[in-house]
Amino acid sequence: MIENIYQEYKKTWQVTTDSRKVTKGSIFFALKGENHDGNSYAAMAIDNGAALAVIDNPAYQCNRCILVENSLFTLQLLANYHRKKLNTKIIAITGSNGKTTTKELFYTVLSKKFTTKATVGNFNNHIGVPLTLLSLSPDIEFAIVEMGANHPKDIAQLCEIAQPDYGIITNIGRAHLGGFGGFEGVKQAKGELFEYLSLHEGTVFFNPKNHILVELVEKHKVKNAIPYSEYIQNFSVNSDSTNPYLELSLLDKSGLSITIQTKLVGSYNSENVLAAYAVGKYFGLDSESIKNAIEEYYPSNNRSQLIKTKSNTVIMDAYNANPSSMEQALMNFSKIERSNKVAILGEMLELGEYSHIEHKKIADLAFSQQLSAIYLVGSEYEFSKSMANVKFFLTVDECLEYLKKEPIEGAMILLKGSRGVRLEKLLDVL
Repeated sequence: MIENIYQEYKKTWQVTTDSRKVTKGSIFFALKGENHDGNSYAAMAIDNGAALAVIDNPAYQCNRCILVENSLFTLQLLANYHRKKLNTKIIAITGSNGKTTTKELFYTVLSKKFTTKATVGNFNNHIGVPLTLLSLSPDIEFAIVEMGANHPKDIAQLCEIAQPDYGIITNIGRAHLGGFGGFEGVKQAKGELFEYLSLHEGTVFFNPKNHILVELVEKHKVKNAIPYSEYIQNFSVNSDSTNPYLELSLLDKSGLSITIQTKLVGSYNSENVLAAYAVGKYFGLDSESIKNAIEEYYPSNNRSQLIKTKSNTVIMDAYNANPSSMEQALMNFSKIERSNKVAILGEMLELGEYSHIEHKKIADLAFSQQLSAIYLVGSEYEFSKSMANVKFFLTVDECLEYLKKEPIEGAMILLKGSRGVRLEKLLDVL
């Protein structure tokens, strides 16, 4: 059956799980979500021009519908079948922080020399990775596939589907602690990428100064392990308390000295830049091309962005948050010299039993930095009601209404929180 579906797919190289986004000749996969059953949209997808609709509920059988036991599993099978037909080299990226930024930097660098494609947005799970693979046409030389995980074996499953040739773990921090059962669980889950690559003679890129990553390379006996130091002798972050953008000086292994002025906010992004530089060198790009590519990259989607509004300067990093990234953002914020600094912090989701203590640590860290004001948003910060100089809001809408009446002006503002809090709604009043 997969072969039959694949023959139809080859006519357009298009699949979708959204009946509203059907293109003529594409294949619609009916997936079940929390609120919607995609099977009920199969007929609409056919009417909108889909060549086939893959369904798993016989009640919605229609002309040009293919009934399968599980539509999601069939999508994953098709993606894996397609991947095996491609000559595309696949680089998998996972980690607690910096996955998307590293993915974008890799894409920007490798695109200087190769026909390259990367995961769009945050399509990094059991649905997004198959869709990413099925977006690859045969002319793509390199694909950079981001892999996210909330539970053990998530990365292992994604590796079986995507069969990466190369991989990188950006770092390992205290993210999704609830789903992984603690930090050791996070480490083990992220290490599934190195385990897969070791078993399949793939290549790993890693930061040799990160002892956890070195430990995972050794634990999984990765033969083809390339440290960043293979191409970078030394580096330093150029500290300028008046310039929030990251600037790096590095000494190439060839002895060439290079300064890279990024458009990324935060020294914590230095590891992402070093990874992109090392990978670029590994695949034969010259230093100048890599430097130019990194300097051309401008972050989007509420990640490490510097936004100047009419009234304030905002460090917009509200796409996601966990205790490790929140700490890094606050520590970086403390180094910026401004007389009026404000932190607006959203709660961190999916921390399970560790949630209260981790939120207390973050509130205490923010409080220790002598900021002009601290705004905490989300029920996990409710304990902060009694803290001086701290304003607590149960929801982002409550915070929004307050800021409309009591606007912040002339400040440098850090906006950081989990995606589900939707702190970006505050931007219009900042």
